[in-house]
Amino acid sequence: MLTKPATLLCALLLVGGAAVHGAVTRRWAGSDGPPPASAKLHAWTLALGDYAAKEIPNDLPPTEKSVATSRQYTSAGTQAGAVVTVITGAPGSVATHCPDVCYPASGYRTVREPVKQTVELPGGGTATYYVAEFEKKRATATERQRVRWGWSTGGPWEAPDRPRISYLAARELAKIYVITPADEGGPADDPPAVKAFVAAAFAQSAAALAN
Repeated sequence: MLTKPATLLCALLLVGGAAVHGAVTRRWAGSDGPPPASAKLHAWTLALGDYAAKEIPNDLPPTEKSVATSRQYTSAGTQAGAVVTVITGAPGSVATHCPDVCYPASGYRTVREPVKQTVELPGGGTATYYVAEFEKKRATATERQRVRWGWSTGGPWEAPDRPRISYLAARELAKIYVITPADEGGPADDPPAVKAFVAAAFAQSAAALAN
């Protein structure tokens, strides 16, 4: 069963890191926001059981043309929780700044290296993403997070070996993070409640981006 997640600082740091490439990445020149397809993704809210969504802030610089939206989800009945972040924008920015770099830079230790997973989605189709696990020991507790991430140009979520090269010709790129708490010493496989949440997040977000 999921537990209420600790503060997911690195998910927000990932967003701000996109500004590093601001001078060399492509922009939506003359645009005040994302294209319509991406706007639907940012407006999307996951619908699953008794989960309630709360939008949480991110630190994307106002001069950066990428757009990020983060929502924390909590089950009213079980207090199970997760965070889902979607980012869209110039491929040179969105294809980089991945958790396997960001989390260690923010003081986390990688306890499970990134591997690819492909899951069957409700309603048909699949999603492929990277998943890794990170922990940070604090004075009173150990914070551990399981992070999944993938990219899309409007179709299914993917996890290419070299995303920046794979999406070099794309006009825009979307990235998703699905972050859940993890138990120290727990199994690598997600419990059923987490699997259902993850599958719903990838399926519904892909539908929002495609429509």
